[in-house]
Amino acid sequence: MDYKHELVIPNEDLPFRMFLFEGRDGNYRVAKHWHRSVEVFLVLDGQMEFFINNKRLPLKAADFVIVNSNEIHSIEVPDPNTTIVVQIPVSCFAGYLEEGDYALFTKQEEEDNLNLVQLIVRMYRTYEQKEFGYELKVKSLFLELLYLLVTRFMKKEDDQGSIRQKRHLDKLSNITAYLKNNYDKDITLESVAATFGFSPTYLSRMFKRYASVSYKTYLLDLRTEYGLREMMNTSHSLSEVALNNGFPNGRAFSKAFVKRYGCLPSEYRKVMDGDG
Repeated sequence: MDYKHELVIPNEDLPFRMFLFEGRDGNYRVAKHWHRSVEVFLVLDGQMEFFINNKRLPLKAADFVIVNSNEIHSIEVPDPNTTIVVQIPVSCFAGYLEEGDYALFTKQEEEDNLNLVQLIVRMYRTYEQKEFGYELKVKSLFLELLYLLVTRFMKKEDDQGSIRQKRHLDKLSNITAYLKNNYDKDITLESVAATFGFSPTYLSRMFKRYASVSYKTYLLDLRTEYGLREMMNTSHSLSEVALNNGFPNGRAFSKAFVKRYGCLPSEYRKVMDGDG
């Protein structure tokens, strides 16, 4: 199985994640992966090729694609582009799906599609400009987006084979969500397995098969990601950052940081602070 689980962490000041696609210069490829969040890719200019469950979906300027929760997808980006990406946690749709069911969000008629495009552009422009009260405005636009998706773009999944595949991956999604809420605690493979009623061997096998990494690596990457965020947004010492994010000491944090980002956290902070 050659696809990986992607860790999705919302923007610090928003209940979702929104950013410009990192492959803006072209000659870029995103390998097959999946995540629990619903994702919208909106191309402002340029073009790219999307693949969802191996189905090719070419995108050009003013076009978008909706990636549903737990759908396997990849991206080929030969040319420069400007693309807004919005990743929406499934929890944002709580109360609008029947318990245990899945829903698909699909493109609709031209008017609905245009409304979605305009709404996402307004969200991003407002967030980018960061004028006084921008958080409130972006969040209000985000609620409009959720309403639009639920009322105009959502349909129930009829393909039983697709449902089975998504439920299979959803087991791991529940576990990774638990890890995101408890990464700063002393959680072991054994304790997490017991929480979900699995054996440690089964849980370890699940991570290697569906996340393409070991449980230990996934947890270290998660702690390092949050450690980086704290490191860049506070003046906490690296030892404090390490302890606040589940590492036993600063040395363990530095080791995991080098493995993930290729340099020491102290070097990274120095460069980002403009001292490098």
